[in-house]
Amino acid sequence: GRLDDMKKYKRDAAAVQSDILRRPYQRIFPIFLLPMVAAFSIGFIWPFLQGLFLSFTKFRTTSKWEWVGIENYIKAFTDESFRYSFGYTALYAITSLILINVLAFFIAYALTQKIKGTNLFRTVFFMPNLIGGIVLGYIWSMIFDGLLSNYGKSILTDSTWGFWGLIILMCWQQIGYMMIIYIAGLQAVPEDMLEAAKIDGASSWQTLIKVTIPNVMSSITICLFLTLSNGFKLFDQNLALTGGLPYIINPDGTSVHTTEMMALNIYNTFYGQNSNSRGVAQAKAVLFFILVAGLSILQLRATRDKEVAA
Repeated sequence: GRLDDMKKYKRDAAAVQSDILRRPYQRIFPIFLLPMVAAFSIGFIWPFLQGLFLSFTKFRTTSKWEWVGIENYIKAFTDESFRYSFGYTALYAITSLILINVLAFFIAYALTQKIKGTNLFRTVFFMPNLIGGIVLGYIWSMIFDGLLSNYGKSILTDSTWGFWGLIILMCWQQIGYMMIIYIAGLQAVPEDMLEAAKIDGASSWQTLIKVTIPNVMSSITICLFLTLSNGFKLFDQNLALTGGLPYIINPDGTSVHTTEMMALNIYNTFYGQNSNSRGVAQAKAVLFFILVAGLSILQLRATRDKEVAA
């Protein structure tokens, strides 16, 4: 009776008070939102739309263009070096995704087991991520050249060493960053679930597979997304470490750089000797965007389904 009426009155009063407090914010929030929308439009949406338009043109500058339709896309699809760089980039992205995430997860798992010097180890593993990609590329090129010179080889003349050189470089740079994300996920695993598994007689491996991993699926989703997108978008390390070398000459006189990834291929096409190829490079960039965006969305949907199941 009266108690229910009092509770209802309190709820109604709270709702009214909440609406009164929200009204001023609802009126002025566009003012605070406008700078962000303007910056995003100027810095991303307009350049993207302009680039999409230029991919259908032949141009030297953005103000001097000639409409050619889908000709640039046809040239991009028939470019052997672009097709090769796609396969090479896909192989690299898959390999780096597996190695970086497996190593980062088990390092994070080890550093959450209350061992001595945990904070020091975390700092040491994370530090390479603070170094720029160009600097890392030149540093590791000197390291590899010093090591391989004893065997009469060079990272610039052996495509196999060039591939694994890029893998080692990226693992060294990114494992520490992914490790931090995995540590955050591991520390959020409920203690009562771990204790229940221990009481039920589950081994450490069973606890890891059945309890720990399902509870860190959100961290796994983030790390897979970052490593997959970074693997496909890799540019500065590729430019500094191998520059796409070595290259092979085809019978028709064209050349294919055996360690050239897609981003570097687009760069070389745009700034190559033929200035008329800039439209083709822009078409490659649009295809590159669609590829990376599509794969990232598919990966996010797949791993988020695992989160819901967990």
